[in-house]
Amino acid sequence: MIILRVEIIEKEERVMADVKMPHPSHEEHLCFLQNVGYLKSNLEEYKKLVKDAKFFCKGCGRAAASDKNLCAPEKL
Repeated sequence: MIILRVEIIEKEERVMADVKMPHPSHEEHLCFLQNVGYLKSNLEEYKKLVKDAKFFCKGCGRAAASDKNLCAPEKL
């Protein structure tokens, strides 16, 4: 099991937390980024990850330009 120390936004405050990763590279996945508040604090960077999406996640339905940003990617 991988544990990553990350900064998350909780109730409009930034806090540090230990987060268990379900698999390697999960910290690059859109579901994880959404859960830690990345979308709110890095909107323009998040848009780059989803612009011209070529893959979707079979688990959560999110779409991304690269398969590396999804847990269970499948080509559109």
